[in-house]
Amino acid sequence: MNHLDDLILRYPALEACAPQITLACEALTTCFRKGGKLVLCGNGGSCADADHMAGELMKSFVKQRPLNADAVLALEKIDPQRGPALAKALQTPLCAISLNGLPALSSAFANDVDPVYQYAQQAFAYAAPGDVFLGISTSGNAENVLAAAVAAKARGAYAIGLTGEHGGQMNGLFDLLIKVPASETYKIQELHLPVYHAICLQVEDVLF
Repeated sequence: MNHLDDLILRYPALEACAPQITLACEALTTCFRKGGKLVLCGNGGSCADADHMAGELMKSFVKQRPLNADAVLALEKIDPQRGPALAKALQTPLCAISLNGLPALSSAFANDVDPVYQYAQQAFAYAAPGDVFLGISTSGNAENVLAAAVAAKARGAYAIGLTGEHGGQMNGLFDLLIKVPASETYKIQELHLPVYHAICLQVEDVLF
């Protein structure tokens, strides 16, 4: 049984989203294989979800991710004393950047320019062709997430949205939209977690 089948078995309501979840897994796998990164953001609980997903990708989630031989040799060559310990401790990451970080930048941009565009400023800086942008909004109408999607797409990133059953203003703006079958915020968030866990599991399984 693959991870998507297991997801649907545990959360039958998500069967309606299965094609979109599969496409999201494929997009992220392709991105990471080519050395790209995931840039993601949300507000409130969705901000916590963005941080959570980034954490699952940046280190071992379920599978072991030892460094490859070239990485080990590079560490040991730079520092024969620390290199072996680093080579043993470090894990192969899948690069994911949650835009909730850098409070100095965010607060300065909010004060000097406009808080609505804090995420967009970072997305425009980080995103590049071949990268994936993931915006999480239960309503689909979070203006700062929508603006960040525009900025990321302008830089060549593929935009995935994770939202509720209506989609809001995310409809038509994102390249791929995963709309979980719920309309109340807390119920949407309860379904978002197993969706992005399944995505992380599937991507890790393919790449490692």
